[in-house]
Amino acid sequence: MTGSTVVTSEDVRDALRAVMDPELHLDVVALGLIKHIDLDVEPVLVQMILTTPFCPYGPWLVQQVKEIAEQTVGGKEVKVEVLPEQWNPELMEDPTQLGFF
Repeated sequence: MTGSTVVTSEDVRDALRAVMDPELHLDVVALGLIKHIDLDVEPVLVQMILTTPFCPYGPWLVQQVKEIAEQTVGGKEVKVEVLPEQWNPELMEDPTQLGFF
């Protein structure tokens, strides 16, 4: 999104649905991994968590989130901060998607 279009954090969140966790086959937003998006700072800040502290796909997921967010905010620099918070299925939009409940 470029030009005079105002990009919102919800626009970024929607774009991040394209980033899929390769093990769980769900997107990072549905999994509840995206905690906060701040468009009012430079670089733009996206705070997220991983499904496990030592997620083998963690660096790849962070890079995908960064690239998609940068595309969405018109090429501005984006910093992705991984928070130490523990993930659990209750953070998901719909925990039944995993089939645990």
